[in-house]
Amino acid sequence: MTQDEQQAQVDAVMRASRVLVSVVARSIAEVEDQVTFVQLRVLVVIAGRAPLNLSEVARHLGVHPSNATRVVDKLVSAGLVERTDRPSDRRHLALTLSPAGHELVQKVMGYRRESILSIMSAMPASRRRTLASALESFAIAAGEPPEGEDAFILGLAP
Repeated sequence: MTQDEQQAQVDAVMRASRVLVSVVARSIAEVEDQVTFVQLRVLVVIAGRAPLNLSEVARHLGVHPSNATRVVDKLVSAGLVERTDRPSDRRHLALTLSPAGHELVQKVMGYRRESILSIMSAMPASRRRTLASALESFAIAAGEPPEGEDAFILGLAP
């Protein structure tokens, strides 16, 4: 492959990424009156991997545990996250989404799915299949889990 061909491929992926980033940004705007971006990240991590403890949340987000604690405390106060004793290890609390937290994450992900479906519907079916296959390979190469396995994670492969 020539350098020009490689650059053209990268440019195509960059254009597509701008579209996807726009979809994500608009989905976040749908809930910005309820949570901050960082709080949404925590909700999404918990949605994909619950139950977690505070150390696990911090590790998945790449932040210090004290930062995760402050964010989780706010989410608990807002009624979006529940803290309970973890039966297998009572030294750690289990963090799960409350029904309201689950509903908020579903709203964001639903918006994204609808937006992406709308864009893809403008493409011929054969191109949609090719795109889906290529993006699956791209995600796997980047270390993202397969669909159904932590499907809510926001590009945060550990």
